[in-house]
Amino acid sequence: MLHRIIDIYKDSFSGLSRSVWLLSLIMLINRAGAMVLPFMSLYLTTDLGFSLTAAGWVMGAYGLGSISGAYLGGYLTDKFGYYHIQLYSLLFSSIILLLLVFLTDYMAILISVFCFSLITDTLRPANSVAIAAYSTPENRTRSFSLMRFAINLGFSIGPAMGGIVAGTLGFRWIFLIDAITCLMAAYILFRYLPFNKASVPEKKTKTTTVGLSAYKDKDYLLFIFLVSLYAIAFFQLFTSVPVYWEREWVFSESKIGFLLALNGLIIVILEMPFIRSLEHIQRHMVMISFGCVLLIVSFIALIAGWMSTIPALIFIVLMSFSEMFAMPFMTNYAVSRPTEDRRGQYMALYAMAYGVAHIVAPMGSMLVADHFSFYTLYLILAGLSLIVAVSFYSLRMKMVRQVVL
Repeated sequence: MLHRIIDIYKDSFSGLSRSVWLLSLIMLINRAGAMVLPFMSLYLTTDLGFSLTAAGWVMGAYGLGSISGAYLGGYLTDKFGYYHIQLYSLLFSSIILLLLVFLTDYMAILISVFCFSLITDTLRPANSVAIAAYSTPENRTRSFSLMRFAINLGFSIGPAMGGIVAGTLGFRWIFLIDAITCLMAAYILFRYLPFNKASVPEKKTKTTTVGLSAYKDKDYLLFIFLVSLYAIAFFQLFTSVPVYWEREWVFSESKIGFLLALNGLIIVILEMPFIRSLEHIQRHMVMISFGCVLLIVSFIALIAGWMSTIPALIFIVLMSFSEMFAMPFMTNYAVSRPTEDRRGQYMALYAMAYGVAHIVAPMGSMLVADHFSFYTLYLILAGLSLIVAVSFYSLRMKMVRQVVL
């Protein structure tokens, strides 16, 4: 039995190119070092004495920079290629992080956080385009799952490291260590994945055939809107649900931490073999729709009235499998739909969908919960997830009809 499990894992990670592994390693190091965001509000209010409102504006600037960075990254990737965008993003991010070690003025911090988010998030579309370039259509979904594996592992390591660093050395050391990890990732990219002229798009001439712009692709724009709605519902796992568990279910911080960590653990352990068994399925929208259905059931588990550890565990497991069904296939569809000269643009919109969700999910959910109740919030989200599931499936049926015609 043990040998069988080992063989499954070997098979799940085999067949991917060395370049995909290196790009995933770069994301692992970069995300493990991304300790800044979870502790930014605490640093601003505790160490610097800013108000909660002031800290909220800084986090809003981070979200705005993230959306702008995704757009800029997509544009620059289509224009200059994915290699240098990744390299310069990592280098300039480290410089701004070093500046944040010394800044204490509110406006200077606000502007620096916006610039940091803007620059660091240009990496995401470029990295996605690079992953697509170094993978084959047959293993592309699994290649993106490896990247998600690296990101999830990094996000699991980062906050834990950040907590230890903040508690022992102080908050400013978090910026310094994050800067070092950015430089490490840049060095690995420069040293072990050298520049290739093939990564630079060919200069367009009057006779060059240019692919459809993402901003004119109506089906893709609908897809992006639905991805954003899915992400708003999914991000409740990290926004409203911990507050709900603490206030309504009277869970301790340690129990909530364990439950949230379980999500990352499930993704890290199961996603690669799970996607390996499903990667032959090309019906992306069907898989995504099923992931949305799992969201519905998970929200029902929260409002069923049984306030104990078991429904909380059911919620975490369902959310994790929803993530595994939906997100890898969303990414594969987003990167497979355009021609190569438009991939950066398409992936920029895809990244922006998550950026918008990162802003709307906490603000919207807390507003509804505060004015009505958590029960009402999760009932609305269950209904929203149903609409999104049906919409994704309808989008597939529309595309099938277009192929037939």
